Amino acid sequence: MTADADDPVKGGGVRRARYAVAAVFCAHGAVTGSFATRVPWIQEHAGISAGQLGLALAFPAVGAALAMPLAGSVSHRFGSRAALRGLVALWTLSLILPALAPDLLTLCMALFVYGASAGMSDVTMNALGVEVENRMGRSVMSGLHGMWSVGALLGSAAGTVAAHLHVDARLHHTAAALVLTVVAVAVCQGAPDVRSAPDETPPPRFALPPRSALLIGAVGFCAVFAEGAAMDWSGVYLRDVLGGSPGIAAASTTAFALTMAVARLSGDRIVDRFGAVGTVRVGGCLATAGGLLVVASTGTAAALAGFGLIGLGVAVVVPLAFAAAARSGPRPAQAIAGVATITYTSGLIAPSAIGAVADVSSLVMSFGLVTALAFGLVVGAGVLRTRARGPVPEGDATTAAADAPRP
Repeated sequence: MTADADDPVKGGGVRRARYAVAAVFCAHGAVTGSFATRVPWIQEHAGISAGQLGLALAFPAVGAALAMPLAGSVSHRFGSRAALRGLVALWTLSLILPALAPDLLTLCMALFVYGASAGMSDVTMNALGVEVENRMGRSVMSGLHGMWSVGALLGSAAGTVAAHLHVDARLHHTAAALVLTVVAVAVCQGAPDVRSAPDETPPPRFALPPRSALLIGAVGFCAVFAEGAAMDWSGVYLRDVLGGSPGIAAASTTAFALTMAVARLSGDRIVDRFGAVGTVRVGGCLATAGGLLVVASTGTAAALAGFGLIGLGVAVVVPLAFAAAARSGPRPAQAIAGVATITYTSGLIAPSAIGAVADVSSLVMSFGLVTALAFGLVVGAGVLRTRARGPVPEGDATTAAADAPRP
């Protein structure tokens, strides 16, 4: 691997590189938040039923799972900065497509492209996040994912305003996509530019994730399942099981998202002090306690506290899983893609799995399953143990090139 002459990390701007990658994470999250708020408009415009919408919303995960293994090849061919710039621009511009879809078929196709571009840009920016983390010699991945959550909150806030004002989603998403594309492409200039050596063997376009990534992905699976279940079903649980008011039920989702964002933004200090394994084990204990509190609750206040503990417990697991995957072998992007595929799958099946268990038993039993998976974080945290990081002196590109994993 080689570093380009104008690499900001080589030139002594490792903090600038961190801020650039953080801004990309924020823009990435803003696309997701912008889309989520206009799903009802998109459903009405396409003239589809709730069941058809559920089918269409599976296509982003399918597109992401199929496209993520390609990210390593793109970075190898074009360099990390150019790959990030191109893939993030593709992702932000793909926001325009779903609102244009007039029927189910075109919506599925649009969401497939939307998911594919999301997945490839996700892998690339996480690989560069680990690159910056290695060069700084301390944890930054949790904060980067916190910036993603901040972006999602900003995008959803803007989308809520647009929906309240009855702005056509085609206009809203086109304007948002153009603004986010300009911002994201501009800040990419500050990202590290890591290039493959001329004689380096290119990564395979499609490959199964390494075994180490499967184990790390299993930990990520438990965290994302618990996160998705709490995010999508907490309001229903408070309303249907505990008789909470519609306002309390609606507020639970926003409160959970804020808890996740705050925990991720502050998580790096905790990781630096206690290490990835210790942090995830404690987080698993908190999430398990939260799940038990939800299951045992007879009132909404206790259940809200339980959902909050679940959010605190799982918030930093996925960032740490990506960081561990990137250090688990010679091809960080391939390992990250493997872990990301597993976590995307978990996020896809969690809402439907909770509903299926509830149909045959109850929502209380569903969150018993969530509690069991949360305890899996305690058991499996050891797979996140990686070699120790060491700080890379700013400007010492030779040392960085020798020691740091490369996307």
